[in-house]
Amino acid sequence: MLHFKKKKRTIGHLYFNFKKPPHNKKYPKEKIKITFFYYRETEKGKRDEMGIIHEDAVLIKESEKEGEHTVITVNCPDKTGLGCDLSRIILLFGLSIARGDVSTDGKWCYLVFWVIGKPTTRWSLLRKRLLEVCPTCIPSASGIFYFIPEFQQPKPPQIFLLTFWCSYDRKGLLHDVTEVLYELELTIKRVKVYTAPDGRVMDLFFITDTRELLQTSKRRDETIKRLKIVLGDAMLSCDIELATPEVASCLKPYLPSENIFNLPISDEQSSGVVSSDSVSIVFDNTLSPSHTLVQFFCQDHKGLIYDIMRTLKDYNIQVSYGRFFANTEGNCEMELFIMQSDGKKITDTQKRNALSSRLRMELIHPLKVDLISKGPDTELLVVNPVELSGRGRPLVFYDITLALSILNISIFSVEIGRQIIGEREWEVYRILLDEWDCLSATRNEIKDCVRNKLMGWE
Repeated sequence: MLHFKKKKRTIGHLYFNFKKPPHNKKYPKEKIKITFFYYRETEKGKRDEMGIIHEDAVLIKESEKEGEHTVITVNCPDKTGLGCDLSRIILLFGLSIARGDVSTDGKWCYLVFWVIGKPTTRWSLLRKRLLEVCPTCIPSASGIFYFIPEFQQPKPPQIFLLTFWCSYDRKGLLHDVTEVLYELELTIKRVKVYTAPDGRVMDLFFITDTRELLQTSKRRDETIKRLKIVLGDAMLSCDIELATPEVASCLKPYLPSENIFNLPISDEQSSGVVSSDSVSIVFDNTLSPSHTLVQFFCQDHKGLIYDIMRTLKDYNIQVSYGRFFANTEGNCEMELFIMQSDGKKITDTQKRNALSSRLRMELIHPLKVDLISKGPDTELLVVNPVELSGRGRPLVFYDITLALSILNISIFSVEIGRQIIGEREWEVYRILLDEWDCLSATRNEIKDCVRNKLMGWE
């Protein structure tokens, strides 16, 4: 029995779990899992076991020197899709995962991410958001108590309508607005931007609040104040109100009148485009009696781990062990030991081929980018898949507006919506560009700049 005093709590019992991985190749022969149990004093000196407290499920060790990685450690009960949820939040904060290790026995998991941070990264907020997706656990499930003060079932977020008028447009205005909303943790669900004949601009943003405070006047006033700072005297009016059920219903996905995949979304080799030859996905059922080994080798891009984990989550596949790292040449290597929801490896050839094909598509084209001519107008089209849970890819609109701002191209109008195509839901960004600004860059230059910003190839 070990006892350490820490904030008036006693730490006892070091729990060791010696468990061999599914094979001994490239992995140590034994792994040690250490779990700290907390106790609280009760009457007559008795101790009440509480287990790991919620705040200790996620630990972040910030880098001490420039160029070093920040280490994020997650130690919590397991659930299918947890890796997807965690990697999505890391992507949402604009961080790149350079290396990672995953281990779970199906009940309890241990994940470590080495990420490349930024000077502006809000680490305490990141930790808070990661904690929110860590599941709770009951004693009978794992033999350990996982303490959390209160647990509430998630509810659909409220939809708010942000409307503002500007007396004139300027290059980069929409990106500045998007950046303010991102910093305030306001998620953009849909956008409509119109430029009137007299030059005035009306912007409609359908947004949700991660902090769930936008119904308060203080939160609304803070948002309007921040927008006023970036818009300056150009702002004529600004209002935030709770969207009515009729207005919010327009966010539901719809069947399009045209198939966007019949549009000329090019697969041609331009700078930075991933080719099918550069992606290798190998399935192996011989190395483990209970797991299927999947080995990946591909070009690295922003959100790569999220794209893989998102696909596995949609297929209800659980990752038991894994490691991945990005090398200095811009490539990523990954090994994952996976199983189906029934605890068996993937032996069915049809299922394996379907999963392999889907993973390959997500790695080659996690997003589709093209420019389409509509008469005299030029429209930028960006398409990305939506998770089965209904969540879209983070920061897409932010990166699009940033790329166009770098190219000094104005945006005439924007429409963001969701379409159901081929039994899948897709998020579609249609951005009508200023026809005169398009003359300052070629079509390939515009596509490459937008794609490179979305893929992190800067």
